[in-house]
Amino acid sequence: MKIPRDVNGPEAARALRRAGFETLRQTGSHLIMRKNSRTVVVPQHKPIKPGTLKGMIEQAGMTLEEFVALL
Repeated sequence: MKIPRDVNGPEAARALRRAGFETLRQTGSHLIMRKNSRTVVVPQHKPIKPGTLKGMIEQAGMTLEEFVALL
C-alpha cells in the first residue's frame, strides 16, 4: 500500500484520536499528541508530505494499513 498524498493535518489528528491519542498542546502549527509513552507531532499543514506522514505513523507505532483504516 502506498502512503496517501492528500492527508492534511486535521485529518491525521482525527485518525490518531480514533486510535486513542490525546492532544497535549499545540506549539505554532504543530499539534503534540500522546498515548501512553508514545508522542506524535502532527503538523497542521495541507497536505502533509508523504515522508512526514510516514514518520508520524512510525512514531505512533502503527502500520500504514491501520492508519489508513482510521482516516
